[in-house]
Amino acid sequence: MSVLDAFRSSDGGPSITWPALLGSIIVCELAGIVPSILTASDVATWYPTLAKPGFTPPSWLFGPVWTTLYLLMGVALYLVWQSGPGRPRRIALALFGVQLALNAGWTLVFFGAHSLFGGLVVILALLAAIVATMAASRRVDRRAVPLLVPYLLWVGFATLLTYEIWRLNA
Repeated sequence: MSVLDAFRSSDGGPSITWPALLGSIIVCELAGIVPSILTASDVATWYPTLAKPGFTPPSWLFGPVWTTLYLLMGVALYLVWQSGPGRPRRIALALFGVQLALNAGWTLVFFGAHSLFGGLVVILALLAAIVATMAASRRVDRRAVPLLVPYLLWVGFATLLTYEIWRLNA
């Protein structure tokens, strides 16, 4: 099974709406890029001064991981967006928007506001929002859910990392 098989219509033909797919990916990527640009100096100057646990990944890893996760999120968003209209789709899209806003908000709170505890609160809400998004997406297009699993796992890890950074610097 190829990646494109996930986009086949019920008659077996390709059914990708490329502008919608690219737009969905761009929206998700921008949710990471914009806050990163706004907090770049804080990441470079303030973050290195914090005590961090031994399991903190190297800085170079975050860019590729988040770029990949935002790509997968964009594909998941596209699958939900392209599903038939109705209340389940509206709920899934609304929850997707909430988790995306919380995702961007975490960067602004943790790095931009230098609020370790605030970052912990936001990331806990983000974790819950991802789970809710996955549950709602499952009712609309099951193919979206496995695309969000790596995101859930990474944010779970990031939650532990945020907690430990808060604890070590409180």
